[in-house]
Amino acid sequence: MNNNACDLSSKQCKPCEGGLPPLSATTVADYLKQLDGWQLQDKQIAKTYGFKNYYQTMAFVNAVAWISHREDHHPDMLVGYNQCVVTYTTHAIGGLSENDFICAAKIDTLFSI
Repeated sequence: MNNNACDLSSKQCKPCEGGLPPLSATTVADYLKQLDGWQLQDKQIAKTYGFKNYYQTMAFVNAVAWISHREDHHPDMLVGYNQCVVTYTTHAIGGLSENDFICAAKIDTLFSI
């Protein structure tokens, strides 16, 4: 992971009502280099987080919900007993925005505390 990830995690999401183009493939590739383990899947980014048990998984889900509420940018989450897949895309523009990468970086900081 590049040290610039903390630059992303220190940013705030901006409201996105559409009308802007999704990020270019080059910009997406540059942002992905700043994240740890996130993968590009079509027009979205995703990462699977593993945990010891259901309680830890749900604590993570609640922490992601708090970040999502604060940033007003919400992921899709697939929750299992000991894992959670987090997926970001910006539906209003039909692709990826900087907001997706900001929130991904903020989630990753949960594990650096």
